[in-house]
Amino acid sequence: MVRQAKAQRMLTHDQIWGALDRLAARAGLSPSGLAKRAGLDPTTFNKSKRVTSDGRERWPSTESIAKALAAAEASIDIFARLIGDDAGDGRSVPLLGFVQAGANGAFDESGLPSGKGWTEIALPTAEDNRAFALEISGDALAPAYRDGDVILVSPGTPIRKGDRVVVKAKTGEVTVATLKRRTAKALELQSLDGAQDERTLAVSDVAWIARIVWASQ
Repeated sequence: MVRQAKAQRMLTHDQIWGALDRLAARAGLSPSGLAKRAGLDPTTFNKSKRVTSDGRERWPSTESIAKALAAAEASIDIFARLIGDDAGDGRSVPLLGFVQAGANGAFDESGLPSGKGWTEIALPTAEDNRAFALEISGDALAPAYRDGDVILVSPGTPIRKGDRVVVKAKTGEVTVATLKRRTAKALELQSLDGAQDERTLAVSDVAWIARIVWASQ
């Protein structure tokens, strides 16, 4: 009975990795963003690193967990509370790097996640069950969004003038901008910093447009 009780208290592989995912979300980061902030290789906490090529479970080192806690400004007590199926108030949504969002096959014809390359991230609850997240790379969108920031995109949320949106053209180009005006024939977009000229896209050239409803800052 004692041995059985001890076994039941053992932490599982999924619990530890799930806690790291929730730790990243608590800090407003993706798992790779947390690893980068902790001074680790950005892929350290990626889902692809959690199982070896021969199918064996790979556990995070105590050193990497300690560095992650320091980067997230969290204590070991907080990490302990994040362990377990019921920890956290958020839910998981598909996550893809912003650069990869322009690749063929990343989205279906409706603008929803499709194909390979997607991972998951725990984010604040979104009413749209089709929501997905994109991780910004580089500083091309600074100061609005910086390298490692994550934006939550909601295809089902109504879009209004002045909203920040993600637009994918049929050519594959993905743009983040402020919607200035929308007509039956065209979209008028303004750069996030307002420094660049306005841009007009014909509706016939747009694959999809969706509103940004949350961003880690």
